[in-house]
Amino acid sequence: QVQLVESGGGEVQVGGSLRLSCEYSGTIFRVNPMGWLRQGAGSQRELVASITRGGRTNYTDSVKGRFTISRDDAKNMVALQMDDLKPEDTGVYYCNAVFGPGRDGTFYFTSHWGQGTQVTVSS
Repeated sequence: QVQLVESGGGEVQVGGSLRLSCEYSGTIFRVNPMGWLRQGAGSQRELVASITRGGRTNYTDSVKGRFTISRDDAKNMVALQMDDLKPEDTGVYYCNAVFGPGRDGTFYFTSHWGQGTQVTVSS
């Protein structure tokens, strides 16, 4: 069974921290890079962090130095430690396998999505 379950979201004040967890089942997630995406109100999902099987990480500029992605394939989990949170970090966070980028810089994901976890940062 292929499944993704995100958890750990909540409401915090500016400057606070949250740790998101993603439990996955399915080989496609274990053998590919994994990432966390954020979807703000009225926006498309944006890839904010990714990690390869070997542990190489990549972050979008807006979260560099504040977010840390990690994975534990023995536990089928991917985590996102979020520190110094800002109001613009508000959104629903999803995890998924990451493919690409393609020639146009676009990243691709599997068609399997979890329910996401809501993060709200209040000022």
